[in-house]
Amino acid sequence: MSVGRRIAAAVAARLGTSVVRGLLDDEPPGGARLWERTNHRGEPVSLLGGPAVAAGVLAGGLVGAPSVRDGAALAVATTSATGFGLVDDLTEDREGTVRKGLRGHLGALARGEVTTGGLKVLGIGAGALLAAALSRPHDRLPAGRGAAIATRLADVAVDGALIAASANLVNLLDLRPGRALKAAAIAAAPAGLLGGRGGGAAAAVLGAAAAELPDDLAERDMLGDSGANAVGAVLGTVAVQGCPRPVRLGLLAGVVALTVASEKVSFTQVIARTPVLRELDAWGRRPAHVPGSPGAGTSSAGSAGAGSPGAGSPGAGDAAGGVPGR
Repeated sequence: MSVGRRIAAAVAARLGTSVVRGLLDDEPPGGARLWERTNHRGEPVSLLGGPAVAAGVLAGGLVGAPSVRDGAALAVATTSATGFGLVDDLTEDREGTVRKGLRGHLGALARGEVTTGGLKVLGIGAGALLAAALSRPHDRLPAGRGAAIATRLADVAVDGALIAASANLVNLLDLRPGRALKAAAIAAAPAGLLGGRGGGAAAAVLGAAAAELPDDLAERDMLGDSGANAVGAVLGTVAVQGCPRPVRLGLLAGVVALTVASEKVSFTQVIARTPVLRELDAWGRRPAHVPGSPGAGTSSAGSAGAGSPGAGSPGAGDAAGGVPGR
């Protein structure tokens, strides 16, 4: 993919994120209070950054898509992650019991309990499988080639799992200001800078991150499930469209391993004990001991903010769904 196409994708993502964020500030759907939560400082932050980032990465990804099928795959992955993440963002706190982590939501589903987190797992999973199917080459399989059909189905299953698991992993990282966006930008940088089939979507992640990171670091906004899941789903789609099978299998194994580890290990504690990660994590963030200014809880356009628990809730030592942790 040409450098110009990737630049266009990044610019579209950045502009899209900023424009949508401004529009949401002017007229917050359901009113500003619906989107407000309280972070670990006792200050309000806004969930409106999540839908804005999702809109930005979608716009930029479509501008940079090398084909209609790739664009459709990106759109399906992004909209399903955003939509079901948004449901969880806005309704999870109203459930009688908050279930922590992917294991908690899957356990509830196994018992026949339908939670917003469980609905999100199913919805994002279905969207990821469809996006994976759209991302596969649309060539005609030879008649009677059962092995070829089985291989194609296995590829779709692996790719769908990678997209869904990536969405969940980025959500796991949305526990401190800027952490998820920094990690997403680092993950997107190789494809965004070097190109390839997924280069446009990766550049879109970089553009959206550049637009939203200042408000995230200033603790005016947070991604929430809608934004973190969307960014993760796009990263998964980039890998599906741009990496050979062995690399995709390796990435899936790594993402699943991190997800399983998060049920027992606190990412925040691991980062705090690792100097390089600790410095990167703290870069640009307000020091923990400095109280916010009177206007710290209000966004640049005057909207108060929010945070929400979700299926990506962390393991031991991290706050459920990222609310107190933010």
